[in-house]
Amino acid sequence: MGLLPDSAAVLPKRRNYPVTDQQLKPRSHALIDGANRAGARAMLRACGLKDDDFQKPLIGVANTWIEIGPCNYHLRELAEHVKEGIRAAGGTPLEFNTVSISDGITMGTEGMRASLVSREVITDSIELVARGNLFDALIVLVGCDKTIPAGVMALARLNIPGLVLYGGSIAPGKFEGHAVTIQDVYEAIGAHARGNLSDARLKTLETSACPGAGACGGQFTANTMALVCEFLGIAPMGLSSVPATDPAKATAGRRSGELVMDLLRKNVTPSKILTKSAIENAIAGVATTGGSTNSVLHLLAIANEAKIPLSIDDFDRISSRVPILADLKPGGRFVATDLYAAGGTALVAKRMVEGGFLHGECPTVTGRTLGEEAKATRETPGQEVVRKLDAPLKPTGGLVILKGNLAPEGCVIKVAGHNLQKFTGPARVFDSEEAAFAAVEKGAIKAGDVVVIRYEGPKGGPGMREMLAVTAALVGEGLGDSVALLTDGRFSGATHGLMAGHVAPEAANRGPIAAVADGDIITFDIPNRQLNVGLTAAEIQKRLASWKPPAPRFLNGVMAKYALLVSSPSLGAVTTPPAVLTASAQPLQNVRSV
Repeated sequence: MGLLPDSAAVLPKRRNYPVTDQQLKPRSHALIDGANRAGARAMLRACGLKDDDFQKPLIGVANTWIEIGPCNYHLRELAEHVKEGIRAAGGTPLEFNTVSISDGITMGTEGMRASLVSREVITDSIELVARGNLFDALIVLVGCDKTIPAGVMALARLNIPGLVLYGGSIAPGKFEGHAVTIQDVYEAIGAHARGNLSDARLKTLETSACPGAGACGGQFTANTMALVCEFLGIAPMGLSSVPATDPAKATAGRRSGELVMDLLRKNVTPSKILTKSAIENAIAGVATTGGSTNSVLHLLAIANEAKIPLSIDDFDRISSRVPILADLKPGGRFVATDLYAAGGTALVAKRMVEGGFLHGECPTVTGRTLGEEAKATRETPGQEVVRKLDAPLKPTGGLVILKGNLAPEGCVIKVAGHNLQKFTGPARVFDSEEAAFAAVEKGAIKAGDVVVIRYEGPKGGPGMREMLAVTAALVGEGLGDSVALLTDGRFSGATHGLMAGHVAPEAANRGPIAAVADGDIITFDIPNRQLNVGLTAAEIQKRLASWKPPAPRFLNGVMAKYALLVSSPSLGAVTTPPAVLTASAQPLQNVRSV
């Protein structure tokens, strides 16, 4: 699973370097060592490299910096501190960039279709640059939602020493004396449409909600996935969770640069970190913090790259035995910077280790186990963000998997932000997010309705858009607790209420959701893990027999390619072959020969 075949014959002989250096350059020596590599060195000298740089291992610094959106806006500066740490520890850093799509900006538009697609593009592009330049190790700087799982996926695929460093959370904004996040802005749009918020107040909220760099502040998808990385062990606990604008972030960057060199020296590859137990730790971390439903898609995709067997049912199994301990938005009171001040993600891990909910023996990129990292945390006296084990917010976790005649492969629902256990109502069916949003704006959705949004899945969208514009508008309209919603698309981590996403099979794949008509009675039954429509199997099949697939929205380009290749959301909506199909293929080797 490394970068080159296990054959010393294909590599040039290395000269003039001691054995210790040779061991630290298992790949890059084929690129830059020896007289026959003078051309490569000449090109790299034009980029500022000197003789001493060629004697050191080449360390890729994959940066997801982009000027469009606060989540990644500061990563160019953070990269400088990371490179300082790499140089100080004896490496030669080589920074490169990849793409990023801001969900918070593109939400509710055609641009949102690019978001989940970008996860695959980011993974592929990091792989290509790392393979093409024979990096000895890799550090990935991440920020917005899809960049985080993509970074882990790339590391798992390459299996060279490396880690992920999260850019950190944004500070909360201030509006009329209380803390706000981007979630409040989207919900205010609904209140404004209803006439309950003036133009002036909406403008004030808009200009106050995002005060600077950093990813969205609640336990939305970015902060959820950042916690996932720390619980997986692939991100250094305590460094990733430092907020974006905290002065300590520079130190976190330098220390991460040093850590990646430690991993190289010890030959600690991602396959030694990303195990089934680590994946289970990550799922438990999501469940106990009321984290984003998007984590299901992303952890399935990460497991696929790491060739670890993982089923959508594992999420329900683990979540059902884990209490909700963190009082975080969108269902709770606090934001990520509050969690950091309380003791950080390590405090969450400490509670869970004490409760027997984690595999504390799992290794991490810091060289310590997850249990050792948890034990070392300092809890701020009087903090209210992370509950004691004997006083959880809820006795079971925030993720539930429902199945039934509407979702034979399953769907995902987050229960952290509400107490509804059952809901039955007539379907209001829409074939796009725009159509549903227009109905909400017109006041056409009533209490008791079940809003169905279809043809927004990975293939049908394509791209599986998030429905925050619709769900936030429903909350703003005062319908958040009296309307249910289901979709083959996704939900933002900022979504709360009774919302079932990732319904599979999706409508574009002739899933039962394509057979639903206005007025059909739909029932959510959380205790029994069921999502059903009041139709017989024969009636569903009769309707599907006359079903015709909609015309594809894209006939060429990346979107068409994605629609052709993408798997079901129950498998992670990946475009690479499932791990079970590739497990017998001959892996690429992590070459250390001369």
